[in-house]
Amino acid sequence: MENMVTRSANTWEAEAEKSRKVRKESIQEQWLLPQGKLPSPDRMNVLSVPKESGLLTQKELDITESDATQLVKKMGAGDWSAEEVTVAFLKRATIGHQLLNNATEFMVEDAIARARELDTYFAQHKKLIGPLHGVPVSTKEHIWHKGRVASGAYAAQVDKIAPEDSHLVRLAKNSGAVFHLRTNEPLTLMTGDCHNNIWGQTLNPWHLKLSCGGSSGGEGASIGFKSAAIGLGTDIGGSIRIPAAFNGIYGFRPSASRMPYDGIELPGAGQESVKCVIGPLARSIDDISLLMQTILDQEPWDTEVALLPLPWKSVESSKDITVGIMWSDGIVHPHPPMTRALKKAKAKLQAGGIKVIDWEPFKSMEILQLIVTLFFPDGGKAITGLVAASGEPMNNEATSFLQHARELTVTENWACNAQRDQLRAEFHALMKERGVDVILCPPYVGGAPERNKMDYGTYTMLWNLLDQPALVFPTGAVVDPELDPVEIDYKPTNPIDQQQYDKYDPKVFEGAPIGLQVVGKHLRDEETVAAARLIEQMLQN
Repeated sequence: MENMVTRSANTWEAEAEKSRKVRKESIQEQWLLPQGKLPSPDRMNVLSVPKESGLLTQKELDITESDATQLVKKMGAGDWSAEEVTVAFLKRATIGHQLLNNATEFMVEDAIARARELDTYFAQHKKLIGPLHGVPVSTKEHIWHKGRVASGAYAAQVDKIAPEDSHLVRLAKNSGAVFHLRTNEPLTLMTGDCHNNIWGQTLNPWHLKLSCGGSSGGEGASIGFKSAAIGLGTDIGGSIRIPAAFNGIYGFRPSASRMPYDGIELPGAGQESVKCVIGPLARSIDDISLLMQTILDQEPWDTEVALLPLPWKSVESSKDITVGIMWSDGIVHPHPPMTRALKKAKAKLQAGGIKVIDWEPFKSMEILQLIVTLFFPDGGKAITGLVAASGEPMNNEATSFLQHARELTVTENWACNAQRDQLRAEFHALMKERGVDVILCPPYVGGAPERNKMDYGTYTMLWNLLDQPALVFPTGAVVDPELDPVEIDYKPTNPIDQQQYDKYDPKVFEGAPIGLQVVGKHLRDEETVAAARLIEQMLQN
């Protein structure tokens, strides 16, 4: 038996080493921080290291501090070249990876070659090739890039080469995007942190001891550190929005069947009870709109027939909306900094003339139990089979989550789908009845938890089951022990609430960014983004 275990370990380690070698060979050593410029081990926030390091010129710092919308304007004016922009982000991304372990592969040669093509085009035609001209974009590893491995973080799949670019990557390239970086994800792609047996643990640039979120955790760290202008992640239970919240950035979960999804490496293809979606992580709401419009303007439904033929329409932010504030999901009471952010938002919105009402949570426990059932209608076999195929160990978070997996009969799956559709109809009717346009709520119970201790996701999973668009944005607030002491008078109402209450220690989470989540009605994605823009503007006033 011991020999079997050793052989199995050797097998998966040898397979994992193939992907580690690809990553190592893709790193440009001239862009790494020398030992003497590395931050001290007791420093937790590393966001300003690129500026302090002296490795980037002032121009490169200006470039990497800009969002995609600003970059396109600068390149359109001829102030910056696509090659300058690409190299600046590659340099910053290399430092980021050195500090955060967020990269799975750098695509340096491809990125610089593409940037030079764009510069040649601009020189000849005196115009940009498209709306994403020269914008450096990072992608979660399981999104296909032609000729490159897409393992989905499974050691059993390290030889799985993508036959073509994913549909979304192709459309972004058509618009001028430059893909320079691929990023880390957790084993199973179903947990709220970012650790696997191939590439290890990704860290949070705001606080190295806290979680960067998951499953698009590498993307969260990438955009949080400004290693890319836009990131592409996926979301089946919060996997875009949780990393966005934890890394102080923007993340958008579109309604299902709007964004092109072909070309993503994920076990369980054909599971349609809860659809995974692809969407942007970004540095501004402008950039979320830019990405959505650029892709949908190309009518992806004409190629990927599972998509809805809905162009991205222009919606102006209007004060004539009603915002429902969901203070709690009815299961877990949020931590003090989250409640503080919601209270401030309510006061600012009301002062700005926006109608605000309190939103009572609706059947949250039923929704939570149903979505967890529908995540694994095969009893989790697609996932556990891939893990077993290499003999690699399963991590604690995935093991804990998979304990809820139960194989459904076809009849049971149908019944669950019918229950899901009924809940969607009831929730939509409730929003209409209460006159609420969007819901403002936490994306998580508080700031980022400690690494590998992210074990509650209902605040995001609700909207996956209901298939409602949801956008997370940073409030600018961070956890502050003086402003956010433990609520000693609060009495938890159930064991899950007690567990999350007990975890809160403002000193542990000090400095973690606080984000909020704006949720719209099904397929009202444009209205949701417009409302989020308005709410953010009100909060900044």
